[in-house]
Amino acid sequence: ILVQLPLPKPLDEKAVLAAINPDKDVDGLHVVNAGRLASGLPALIPCTPLGSMILLKETLGDLSGKHAVVVGRSVLVGKPMAQLLLAADCTVTIAHSRTKDLPAICRQADILVAAVGRPRMIKGDWIKPGAAVIDVGINRVPFDDPEKAAQGKTKVVGDVAYKEALEVAGSVTPVPGGVGLMTVAVLLQNTVTAAKRLNGIEA
Repeated sequence: ILVQLPLPKPLDEKAVLAAINPDKDVDGLHVVNAGRLASGLPALIPCTPLGSMILLKETLGDLSGKHAVVVGRSVLVGKPMAQLLLAADCTVTIAHSRTKDLPAICRQADILVAAVGRPRMIKGDWIKPGAAVIDVGINRVPFDDPEKAAQGKTKVVGDVAYKEALEVAGSVTPVPGGVGLMTVAVLLQNTVTAAKRLNGIEA
């Protein structure tokens, strides 16, 4: 079961999520799965953070001892991402839009995860040279082309100023075409995992 958030008013998101069987919660948003993740127990893990971790491990290998900064504190991405990075023995800082001197905090990161929901907020000079940057943002902005913008057309950009980041980062995920593809893949993986567990098959 996957609930497509945000729900329209007046539906109560928390009540809807609480009504899901946690063993069928393939988005990992039920409080039982969040608690299992925080406690280091087997859980269905939110798809975007888990997909991001797969990318990081494929790119960097052992993450132990690296300083990770997660910009964003949502239950869907920020908090579970921090939990996964902690489990991988990273030193983790959770920052957000109200963090004092956010650029300086970001510059400390060996791994920088942008999940704040503001288009191109993370600038190139916020990034430590050689850092791995995971851009989770999905923001619709007008086209730079005045003609397309006048027609009301929009394009999708991330939370990171991508071209600037390319000049500094060791690796950076594009938007679109980066973490989103991993999210879909992990959703399918979680669906198979849930089905196996519900049917007594070793997952």
